[in-house]
Amino acid sequence: MPRAPWVMAMTWEDLLFAHWEVDPSLLAPLLPVTRPELRLDTRDGRAWLGLVPFRMSGVRPRGVPALPGVSRFPELNLRTYVTAGGKPGVWFFSLDAANRLAVRVARSTFHLPYFDAAMSCDDDGDGGIRYASRRTHRGGGTALLQAAYRPTGEPFRATEGSLEHWLTERYCLYAADRAGHLFRGEIQHRPWPLQPAGATFERIDMTDWLGLPGLGMPAHLLFARRLDVVAWATARVRVDG
Repeated sequence: MPRAPWVMAMTWEDLLFAHWEVDPSLLAPLLPVTRPELRLDTRDGRAWLGLVPFRMSGVRPRGVPALPGVSRFPELNLRTYVTAGGKPGVWFFSLDAANRLAVRVARSTFHLPYFDAAMSCDDDGDGGIRYASRRTHRGGGTALLQAAYRPTGEPFRATEGSLEHWLTERYCLYAADRAGHLFRGEIQHRPWPLQPAGATFERIDMTDWLGLPGLGMPAHLLFARRLDVVAWATARVRVDG
């Protein structure tokens, strides 16, 4: 972990990991061409595209209590997996959120591609989640999701070396600013309490704005009920290409 204190705390709730196997040649051109040290991470020659709907709660800066009406909101990210300097992490193509303040702080402070969205994340009364998101950000393109998902088995911890571990146990994110500088943001949490999952998708339109093919049914689904997380400020990555 970084020597500096963490700067943000949050809880991730009712999270679905939906993943598709993708030809690396489709995703690699979407990474910043000015950052050769940032490389698409693949497994057995295949890249993975992840769609992750969930609910944020308890979001707060260090030393500040969570504020009602500000610290809890749905979020949805579209992501792939990368390395820089040999360190694996997450690259976000987009992060949609139903909190205008969070969107602006994340875009300006953490260099992340956050977008305003109209969203709902509701319990179905039987352990499952009904989720809907429609991007409203000016100039952000079209991004829609309507889905229902639920856990279908008991919690487990992913075994090191497994696909589940490769997809989920990543403890940093990468982002680039407008000048093309690469940043890394560290996070820390306990191992994911994963569960097998089932999902139905009434509408997925999350990739057209990137020029990627539309998404069919995911190849891999996982659920996590709750995870407490702390995050550090992003720092410039200085790695020889």
